[in-house]
Amino acid sequence: MKTFAGRVAVITGAASGFGRAFAHHAAGLKMRLVLADISAEPLATVADELRSAGAEVESICCDVSQEASVQALAEAALKRFGAAHLLFNNAGVGSGGLVWENTVKDWQWILGVNLWGVIHGVRTFTPLMLEAAKADKGFEGHIVNVASVAGLLNPTLLGAYNVSKHAVVSLSESLFHDLNRVQGEDQRVHTSVLCPAFVPTGIGHSHRHRPAELRDQAAPTDSMMKAQSMVGHAVSKGKLSADDVANITFRAIADAQFYVFTHPQFMAGVKLRFDDIVNLRNPNPLAGTPPQ
Repeated sequence: MKTFAGRVAVITGAASGFGRAFAHHAAGLKMRLVLADISAEPLATVADELRSAGAEVESICCDVSQEASVQALAEAALKRFGAAHLLFNNAGVGSGGLVWENTVKDWQWILGVNLWGVIHGVRTFTPLMLEAAKADKGFEGHIVNVASVAGLLNPTLLGAYNVSKHAVVSLSESLFHDLNRVQGEDQRVHTSVLCPAFVPTGIGHSHRHRPAELRDQAAPTDSMMKAQSMVGHAVSKGKLSADDVANITFRAIADAQFYVFTHPQFMAGVKLRFDDIVNLRNPNPLAGTPPQ
């Protein structure tokens, strides 16, 4: 995507963290914004601050784990602005613990947001972008799926989260190949997968947005508490900000770059993991250990 001004960016999880940073960056490029989040009050705050700065903003409460809610988001974008050019499938939650201690509700919540949210976004918006590209030779579209470095590595005590993010990487690679297949040389709808590491955002507090029907009554296990402490410490020490990640991501969008890595120090672990796979070695614990 070479032209941003006047085009429409749709952002899930827009009330905080990466989503809020994407929204501010897009507004700085004179894009029109459709902001979605499950939390109404923080979403309204972000929408108001962007409108005060002169941005055109539509905001809508959206539970990305629900297909109908994502469809309503697309309908809101089309009704207000007539198109969707840039989609950030960004909404995400975090949880940890030994994989056998995560409950069914844990898995349903994490996969519902982190994976099904991206699936619903891809299924809903990709056909709209492809149809728009057929109708308008000047149309440019781009879909950014937010995964994680945990989509390339498997840190201990983060099994359910790892699974969700590995699936997002796989889905994104499949989308990349499928878009190439159907568009050929005249490709005007592209995709990227964003794999950040530890950045100070609100993901460590995402349990506060967990639906009541997916909450467990039992107290968290020792491994769950350990995981929360481990992630909280790592996130708080992150040297890149959400704004830094937004800057990197928008450069990648402009260059139609698929893999977007914000923390190159993790690539040694990724290489070690894939070397283990190619050479049929058992997984090396160092491949899942964050760099110091």
